[in-house]
Amino acid sequence: MSAPKKIYALIVAGGSGTRFDSSLPKQYLPLNDKTIIYHAVTPFAQHPNIMGVQVVIGQGTESLCHDALKDLDLLPPVIGGATRHTSVFNGLKALAVHEPDAVLVHDAARPFVSADLINRVIEGLNQADAVIPVIAVTDTVKKVVDGFVQQTIDREILKRVQTPQGFDFQTLYSLHQRFQNQPTFTDDAGLFEAAGLPVYCAQGDKKNIKITTSEDLPMSSRIPDIRVGHGYDVHAIGQGKGIMLFGCFIPCDFSLIGHSDADVGLHSITDALLGAIGDADIGHHFSPNSDQWKGADSAQFLKHAADRVRAMGGRINHIDATLIGEKPKVVPHREIMRQRVAEILDLPIDRVSIKATTTEKLGFCGREEGLAATTIATIILNGF
Repeated sequence: MSAPKKIYALIVAGGSGTRFDSSLPKQYLPLNDKTIIYHAVTPFAQHPNIMGVQVVIGQGTESLCHDALKDLDLLPPVIGGATRHTSVFNGLKALAVHEPDAVLVHDAARPFVSADLINRVIEGLNQADAVIPVIAVTDTVKKVVDGFVQQTIDREILKRVQTPQGFDFQTLYSLHQRFQNQPTFTDDAGLFEAAGLPVYCAQGDKKNIKITTSEDLPMSSRIPDIRVGHGYDVHAIGQGKGIMLFGCFIPCDFSLIGHSDADVGLHSITDALLGAIGDADIGHHFSPNSDQWKGADSAQFLKHAADRVRAMGGRINHIDATLIGEKPKVVPHREIMRQRVAEILDLPIDRVSIKATTTEKLGFCGREEGLAATTIATIILNGF
């Protein structure tokens, strides 16, 4: 059996990570300033014997995948299916046009794969059409039924299986076609076992762990990345009979002048959230020179900023906003304002604080020429 010449890698990243307490699929969570999926893919993208890397992703995660892997030279991602088996099959179909000799199938939840491990799997393809990396079981293993030990199993014959797993491409592809309507296989080597074909075991790597829960991450990656953003906004007072303030209409004897609805409160919160993720300011995202935003509801600006936070794997932890001006009085409207901001941001109301202060008749606010608002926003960028 000769060594394969055209080797491609298939990275399975379609899972939702239901066992990981996170607002994002775990593969898109941060790990050492990148993402878990970035670290899982990079060793294959940089390996001299890998001709191309195909990533299989979940429906609706296209933008997450693009942002996480945009620095790597990869094949266009394909959408997976409801099971791992289906997702791998979809990836194989996409790779078929490249006519690979072999494919290495790897789980995106294993970000610590090394070039040495990839080499061992490739070398194993000289021995068989299917290669899996394995490591020894060091704990005592017992068969337990209904809470009682039935048998102690010889751990010397047991191995823990990892990825990447290497396969002759055409054999794996035909087996996926043959077994596509069969019960779910937990790995692709199971297809070879079901067909009675040999599977060679290469030496695995203890560092090549699978990230299943947040406890599997290195301690440094589990320290919350807490960031704080500051927002400040001002609008001049004009003639009118009411203003929009923190998403609520407040009847009064004046209006605020602005290109949108001039909601100084929501504008300050929007800028605070954008500042927390280093994403410019409200004017960058919604230009005051564009007729598109003339008279616009500022709630859409705030929702956009919240979406930008969540797209980075973050969650909004707390909003602390202060209105600066002589009028209107905030106390009669405080709770409805808090409720509206909490609704826009999908937060519990106890994570929204709205206060007011005057400038003791000093400055433009004291002269009742305008209103200002300032906000401190706290976010947590790793969402677990």
